Amino acid sequence: MGCETDFGTALAGFFVYAMLVARLARELALCAGAASSGPGAGEIIAGKRNKRRGIVASLRGKTVAILVADEFEDIELYYPLIRLSEEGASVIVGAVPGGTHPRPYAPGKPITGRFGLTVPAPWLPEGSLYKMDLVKNLRLADLDAIVIPGGFCPDTLRRDAATVQLVRDAVAANKIVAAICHGPWLLYSADVVRGKKITSFISIRDDGVHAGATWVDEPVVRDGSLITSRTPRDLPEFCQAIIAGLQES
Repeated sequence: MGCETDFGTALAGFFVYAMLVARLARELALCAGAASSGPGAGEIIAGKRNKRRGIVASLRGKTVAILVADEFEDIELYYPLIRLSEEGASVIVGAVPGGTHPRPYAPGKPITGRFGLTVPAPWLPEGSLYKMDLVKNLRLADLDAIVIPGGFCPDTLRRDAATVQLVRDAVAANKIVAAICHGPWLLYSADVVRGKKITSFISIRDDGVHAGATWVDEPVVRDGSLITSRTPRDLPEFCQAIIAGLQES
């Protein structure tokens, strides 16, 4: 009975999450459509995006890199992407190809999230709110912040030497580095949490403690330029902390 209950709960949770992701996809598609053809057209930083009436672009002139690999947590990529872009930031999705995932591989297949969303996505193509590049091509001097989504993609990111060095250098340069859910895995590998106060998904709490951090169970934790959060439900606080950090920098 217990196993059946657990399975039923997990299945229900999956469908709820899938509906949330689908809703996010529809909203992003509407935003992308409004950006390219809606009223109030005007140039903005990222690609061909247009101004939206009533929105103050508080991050104009800031550039944020969101690092991804296969099996990223879908909503933890697209929520910050749309939110930071909405604030006027120029967003670069920095990819590390070649990660592992359970879905069949096909040549040229885009980076794919845990719930099947791809980047670039057909409903939000590159050049609308963001551009894409390989992490190895990113220059720290061009970036104001780095965002690391969760899912299983940090397990690929932390094995890429260029990605680990980029994060380590960003923290040393006092750039905003924000990681959510399993994203702090990459911070641990970069050895940048020693003596810091952080949070993360509960299952990697001990990893953080072993890496020298003080772990707390809070929606968002900021220690200097380092920002961490626990799960998708903390995304509003996570993005607010990133925006506040960038406004100060």
